[in-house]
Amino acid sequence: MKILGGIKALLIIIILIAFNINSYPQVVVERSKEKVILSGVAYYVHVVKTGESAFVISKAYGITVEELTKENPPVLYGIKVGQSLRIPVKPGSEPKPSAPASVPASVPASAPPAVPPTTSAPATTPEKKQTENSKLLYHVLKPGETVYFLSKTYGVTVNEIIQSNPGIDITKLSVGAEIAVPRKVLIDTRQKFEEKENKFIYHKVVKGESLSSIAEKYGITLKELKKENSDMGFPQVGDFIKIPGVKTVVIREAEPDKIDTVAELPEKPVLIKSNQVVTPPFKELRGSMDIAVMLPFYLNENSDRGSVDSSKTVAGKKIYKENYRPQDWIYPGSLDFVEMYEGILLAADTLRSLGLDINIYSYDIKSDSVELTRLIKSGKLADMELIIGPVYSHNLSIVAAYARNLGIPVVSPVPLFNNSALRKNPTLFMANSSLEIAQRTLAKKLSEFPDKNFVFIHSDSIGNDADVKRFKNLIFKELSAKVPYDEIKFKEFIFYSRSMFDNDSINRLSHALSEKTGNIVIIASEEAPVISETIMDVHGLSRKYDVKVFGYPAMRDNDNLDPKYFFDLDILVYSPSSIDYTMNDVKKFNSAFREKFLTEPSEKSYAWQGYDIAYYFMSGIALHGKNFITHPEIHTPDLLQTDYNFKRSDTGDGFENQKLFLFRYTKDYEVKLVKESFLL
Repeated sequence: MKILGGIKALLIIIILIAFNINSYPQVVVERSKEKVILSGVAYYVHVVKTGESAFVISKAYGITVEELTKENPPVLYGIKVGQSLRIPVKPGSEPKPSAPASVPASVPASAPPAVPPTTSAPATTPEKKQTENSKLLYHVLKPGETVYFLSKTYGVTVNEIIQSNPGIDITKLSVGAEIAVPRKVLIDTRQKFEEKENKFIYHKVVKGESLSSIAEKYGITLKELKKENSDMGFPQVGDFIKIPGVKTVVIREAEPDKIDTVAELPEKPVLIKSNQVVTPPFKELRGSMDIAVMLPFYLNENSDRGSVDSSKTVAGKKIYKENYRPQDWIYPGSLDFVEMYEGILLAADTLRSLGLDINIYSYDIKSDSVELTRLIKSGKLADMELIIGPVYSHNLSIVAAYARNLGIPVVSPVPLFNNSALRKNPTLFMANSSLEIAQRTLAKKLSEFPDKNFVFIHSDSIGNDADVKRFKNLIFKELSAKVPYDEIKFKEFIFYSRSMFDNDSINRLSHALSEKTGNIVIIASEEAPVISETIMDVHGLSRKYDVKVFGYPAMRDNDNLDPKYFFDLDILVYSPSSIDYTMNDVKKFNSAFREKFLTEPSEKSYAWQGYDIAYYFMSGIALHGKNFITHPEIHTPDLLQTDYNFKRSDTGDGFENQKLFLFRYTKDYEVKLVKESFLL
């Protein structure tokens, strides 16, 4: 009996040891002492340390994992070391001075302290609702929260939430009501799916689409679409819908205005797979093409090879001396456009080598409209298949209005102040994105930091700048889809030159920054002084504050600022172009340019744009004819410094390129291209 009793005692000891080992986490979570008040609610700010998980952190603060996830939606996808989490302060959950006494006597002194008791959901909530393996989360509605807000917070669709709450009218929910939300399932291992004979593709719903319009777009019946998506009610923006079968379909647009004389359906069907247009590479082209190039060459200014120097005087009288310019002198105003024309010539040479017969007619069109009007009246443009230019907005509008009645595509080759020229000019193409496209792209990027402190800097002290107003509204629109409107931390900062405030701008800026949360500084200006002085001030404050800086693409072209500031601040900036000098086509272009023109173009040279514009549009017209003018997305050749993404707001308007590249200036003094994609 003694032996049996000893064995029994030994088993009890082993069980107790195992119980103690499993009852206390191996990682000790140190509770934060830092608190912040957001919209009247107190939170701890916890910085994740090595070895910590969502479970042990929630236990340490006396909350559930669901509560932690609700306050910090990114936790759904895992937590990272250094990540800041906001933890709601719960009454009675704070550690008491006598906390050590709460450690059981059976626990060794070296064991981790006991975690505070978990504060669960309301007593009416069944225990099974809070288990880690549950497929549902239960959320108690707070003032201002909607079902749409929950769908964005938890990363599910509105339709999924509706299906998880049968018998409940979600339009009549009151504050304090408990609503079930499906838990987002994360797949972290590779899975193999059995391929069925009847394959399908996915379509992402955009604004204004219905099941009927989607079925019509893919050439299937509404019944077929509903059968494949039996659990789908009314599609919400962002939902993914299964399209049965991989079919050859035709993209159809609404009928354009009568002025769009080239609008017609494609002669050949376009193969659509996963919403991406696939164009086979072309190795041979046929036919001939006449194109007009209208650029400010300043021929008269270049033909004047002499100048008069009257800077010297003798006995109070000026001495006039005639100087002759060297043979290779070029009028400064025409240099950029001469290089653009050289790029166009090289593109024509490339396409001629593939069999296309090209005739280029060049015209010296400056800001004056007299020469342009004379050219149009002459009828020389009537038989052109493509017009590149002019570069000035008022002349561009004149040419676009003339060309739309003839179905001739017109390309604006340089950046413009705005995209107003596209209105009611369906054959006009803007090869460079407007400021509005940059603002929309930036606003989407900024929405990735919804919990940060935003400092919006501009120089519009009067409040009349439409660009500033539009950008601010776009930012709030994107952020309010991620967090409640009243939780957005946004400060507007009017820029004044340092001279106006005795070099006190850095102190003014410091008052707008936060030491508790990260800061997002947005420079909403293309003015060089605003960009330069702001970046220098932020650089000086970056040792004290956590700051990220965003600005317009023009920020990258600021030559008055030492690049060191960009690298030190780890700046992210968008650009309309990206040139990879290791690519074979770029090497060939540089070689051909050097051989033909005895020089190489700089990274900012218009030669790259000239080549890409001419190559893209001439080959597109040669391959697809008039269909290309209404559906440029069917043509996707490799280009040197961009990937055109032409879209238009209305069928009666022209197309604007919406492609922008994101660059990061790293602290290792490297400029890296960040691979990402925005569908605007």
